[in-house]
Amino acid sequence: MRVTFLGFTVSTEAMNALLRSDAAMPIQTHVFAWNLVHALHAGGATVQLLSCDPVSSYPRNPRLIFWGGNFAANGVGGRRLGFINLLGLKHVTRFIACLRGGAKELRRWRPDVLLIHGVHSPYLWYGAIAQQMRGIKVVVVVTDPPGVVLASDSLIARGLKRLDAVLVRIALSRVDGVVALAARLASDFAPGVPSIILEGFSSAPSHRPLAAAGSHSGVRLLYAGDLSSSSGVDRLVSAFRSIAIRDARLLTYGRGQLAEWIDAQGDDDSRIEPVEFADREFLLGRYAEADVLVQPRRPTEEFAPYSFPSKLMEYMASGTPVLSTRLPSIPAEYEPFVYWIEDNSIDGIRTALEDVLNVSIDERRRKGRAAAEFIVASRSPAAQGVRIRAFLDQVCRPAP
Repeated sequence: MRVTFLGFTVSTEAMNALLRSDAAMPIQTHVFAWNLVHALHAGGATVQLLSCDPVSSYPRNPRLIFWGGNFAANGVGGRRLGFINLLGLKHVTRFIACLRGGAKELRRWRPDVLLIHGVHSPYLWYGAIAQQMRGIKVVVVVTDPPGVVLASDSLIARGLKRLDAVLVRIALSRVDGVVALAARLASDFAPGVPSIILEGFSSAPSHRPLAAAGSHSGVRLLYAGDLSSSSGVDRLVSAFRSIAIRDARLLTYGRGQLAEWIDAQGDDDSRIEPVEFADREFLLGRYAEADVLVQPRRPTEEFAPYSFPSKLMEYMASGTPVLSTRLPSIPAEYEPFVYWIEDNSIDGIRTALEDVLNVSIDERRRKGRAAAEFIVASRSPAAQGVRIRAFLDQVCRPAP
């Protein structure tokens, strides 16, 4: 099977260069995209990349013009599509780049599937044209709802996003298949379109041994991620302060608006360690040393049904026991491998913390190991690649 992957997949070197000028770069999107490419390879597909640089619009990113050209990364060939990085004009010029450079590559490559990463309307409407003109099957990877409005958006940006959301919904109704991170993304924005739920990938080869966990004095609870109220970390900190375990420690890693508030809580309660920011490799070591990893994201948030918490998969792959809220986007398969917060209030989180810490260390470790084995066996790029390939084969199969 030949797949052209239209998205924002650039080399790690290019991404690092973009990071130096654009603080809003989507690192998780970059990692997800390359895991998807590796999964396609594992499923027996050959892949060609068509990519635009994933940058914020000017002036948030100071560069106005991005030029196209051929490139190769991780053994995969591709073409970068040029565009003008101004609000509104960015969409128009990316669509034109697809019509010119993208169409040329499709004629040369002759793919079985045009796989589009994200609900980016220039890509989707180019896909509709390619579908009609060349008979190519079009499948969209839906990772977020269309037209998400940010607090920093201007009135013009908000209006354009509302229009864009309408165009995206129309385009999604015409595609041949959808790969969605959460079931509601498929059912709400592409009803009736064949779909597969693919909440992400784990690149961990195996869980780390837990010799370090429990070898320290006391109990270590760890949270890593966005330090904002939507992540639920404020409720976690408040709940932790109310538990009566004197030798417990709460470690938080990340960035966000609550960092200073968490440090202030630590001034009043010495069990709360100062906030740190660390890279993924450092965090993996800290996961192995912790007794419980906590994912307290609020299930009542507006976008909770549409977003799978990627940190949950990373936690589980570590082999350390995990305590999580029950987000509606978490598949039922995860049920036996996680300790659950049944009540998302501060009192409910405190009760869940106390309950999991009352479980014996051996039992917690058994559950952590089982979680790691589940993730490695079923969510690795190789395992997910088998599922994706089967779905693409189904999409490409001639109608009876």
